[in-house]
Amino acid sequence: MKVPFLELLPTYLELKDEFDTAYKRVMASGWYVLGKELEAFELEFANYCGTKHCIGVGNGLDALHIILRAMNIGRGDEVIVPSNTYIATWLAVSHAGATPIPVEPDERTFNIDTERIEAAITERTKAIIAVHLYGQTADMDQINHIASKYGLRVIEDAAQSQGARYKGIRSGCLGHAAGHSFYPGKNLGAFGDAGAITTNDDELADRISQLRNYGSKVKYRHDFKGFNSRLDEIQAAFLRVKLARLDEWNKRRGQIAAEYLSACSTLRGITLPYVPPWADPVWHLFVIKHPQREKLQSLLLESGIGTLIHYPYPAHRSGAYEGEEDLYDSLPTALNLASTVLSLPIGPHLSSEQVGAVLHCLETSLCKI
Repeated sequence: MKVPFLELLPTYLELKDEFDTAYKRVMASGWYVLGKELEAFELEFANYCGTKHCIGVGNGLDALHIILRAMNIGRGDEVIVPSNTYIATWLAVSHAGATPIPVEPDERTFNIDTERIEAAITERTKAIIAVHLYGQTADMDQINHIASKYGLRVIEDAAQSQGARYKGIRSGCLGHAAGHSFYPGKNLGAFGDAGAITTNDDELADRISQLRNYGSKVKYRHDFKGFNSRLDEIQAAFLRVKLARLDEWNKRRGQIAAEYLSACSTLRGITLPYVPPWADPVWHLFVIKHPQREKLQSLLLESGIGTLIHYPYPAHRSGAYEGEEDLYDSLPTALNLASTVLSLPIGPHLSSEQVGAVLHCLETSLCKI
């Protein structure tokens, strides 16, 4: 049995009538930007996250970038980021004019190691970006404690964690503001690029709303040098349909993850994901480690099992930060993860037969290494 790493079509097929109805509703409205669908989604997603405000933007990178701009973080400032994350976390800081200062991850959770954060703080540090990697929240109590001690802002990169909880509280409501991505492959994915920002800060929300729309609150008057980054009506309508199913789909992801964890617990050579007692992840990705990752991936592919590597290069070795090596040490933990991690197929539409095929092929592949 062939098992692709990711299939997006089943999502549409499951809710085809609802998506088609949403599309026709938007098209018949004659209003396609900053309209009622976006207003409704922003209200619904804010309620879902437990925040006062949600502001829809064009994508997840824009969400983080606009948060930083709204916080007046820019040239000469530093922002703490994980060394192990998708490059968008770093790029948001760079685009704001600030400098990303990487902190290595906890080798068990892959999230930022809170024991190493204070050593990276300087007089120029203005914020900490906490990434909830692979759908599991970072240790937010510790991060918020450090931030409070030094007067720093806390920004959640919640691109992979819609619905995840930290000590019972959903991601998106655990810092001063959170950036969300609704890229199609995310747990809550649009049918194109889309993103949002959630916050409980009234003043910050107002500034963000203006920055996403050319810095304007009143047409043709621009209080800031803003951007054009708006979640459009069609994507908002589609996201409203998906949001109603998100918890159900996340539950299915959790069931598959539990099956993987149970069945793989006796397999030799691989390191399984670790879930701290305070975390309730949504399993955007199921990431294992193996010292011969390339060989394992090749064997799985020969058996018809698709996998991906998240991520093959840490941000500081990706090419975008070439010439800035003096800002970063070797970051050995991030480099080690980049050479050993492997993501197995997981998603709400993965069948029991497909899960069984993944587990069978993984066991037989490991026996050949």
